[in-house]
Amino acid sequence: MKFIHISDLHIGKRLNEYNLTEDQRYILDRIIETVEKEAPDCVLIAGDVYDRTVPPVDAVELLDEFLVRLSALGTEIFVISGNHDSSERIAFGRKFMELGRVHISPVYNGEISPHILRDEHGEIAVYMLPFVKPSSVRPFVTEEISSYTDAVKAAVGQMNVDTGRRNVLIAHQFITGGDRTESEDKTVGGLDNVDATVFADFDYVALGHLHRPQNIGGSPRIRYSGTPLKYSASEVWDRKSVSVVTLGEKGSLDIREIPLKPLRDMYELRGTFEQLMDKSFYSDTDYCEGYTNIILTDDDEIPDAQTTLRVIYKRILSLTYEKKNGGCDGDVTIGGDAGKMDPLELFGEFFKARHGEEMNDEETAYVKRFINMIWGNESDATD
Repeated sequence: MKFIHISDLHIGKRLNEYNLTEDQRYILDRIIETVEKEAPDCVLIAGDVYDRTVPPVDAVELLDEFLVRLSALGTEIFVISGNHDSSERIAFGRKFMELGRVHISPVYNGEISPHILRDEHGEIAVYMLPFVKPSSVRPFVTEEISSYTDAVKAAVGQMNVDTGRRNVLIAHQFITGGDRTESEDKTVGGLDNVDATVFADFDYVALGHLHRPQNIGGSPRIRYSGTPLKYSASEVWDRKSVSVVTLGEKGSLDIREIPLKPLRDMYELRGTFEQLMDKSFYSDTDYCEGYTNIILTDDDEIPDAQTTLRVIYKRILSLTYEKKNGGCDGDVTIGGDAGKMDPLELFGEFFKARHGEEMNDEETAYVKRFINMIWGNESDATD
């Protein structure tokens, strides 16, 4: 049996101030084309369908259009809610949608019955586990639930999985060992970690939550499909894709990735202001229309650099300076006893920490003049 595994559509998301509706509609069209070409038996959508619990109207309309088109292709569709979704809103109308082969996870209530599919090798049980927290599971179990692993283990335990047949689980959790990106929600100290051992009874676990496509524990049996689009600068070098999963007889599993090409890609551009403004740098590329994270390597900050660069690069997400020799843009720690330093020496240490080098003679004289003026020593102001 063949599955298409996708997740984390985040429909309705904005990237900084940019509305991504056009980009998301384009990539959903590419997913539809993939489903048409691959003709899978099922499409698994592993949570975070929306980017927020109360999605905007255009996001609801876009998801509705996507599911209608998928359903028209004759494939079974399984959708669970993720941590960004409202499980109640996602589950609305699910009984009616079953008529169109769109299966949506209900709000977690301690009872998860499988959908039974059949192929030439026998039955396949598909279980749908929406995103759960310990507080979601405690009301429905008697054992103590003190962690996310406890919660998912208890939820899986209530499924009474028959290991004699093939079993597929759709879930949306952070599994220990997964590679996070900047665009995912994080908890302090990894409190949301779930140990992969809780999925021992499943032949394939279709995961959502992490945005980078990856297998957990080196095995394709437990897999994140990743997002269809790049949603943070940390994903700029990622290759987005659709996961095609073929489940043969018990113990037989094959995974393929089909690349997804976006309407507008995301880029990291590094160079001096002059280099990035030079037409030879951008004329034969897609940089101008794409989403760009710009790192300037100039020694000094350029006035109104972002405003000027935006004339060429229309969708700038960030602009930072690359400080040479270990300089930094953030907080600065002064070594030694700052309380015993004179103002010029103290500022010199600050300058070195920020720029990675000592002030030159001209800069030192400039700062000294201002220090003398501030301290009221006008007679030294021309030193």
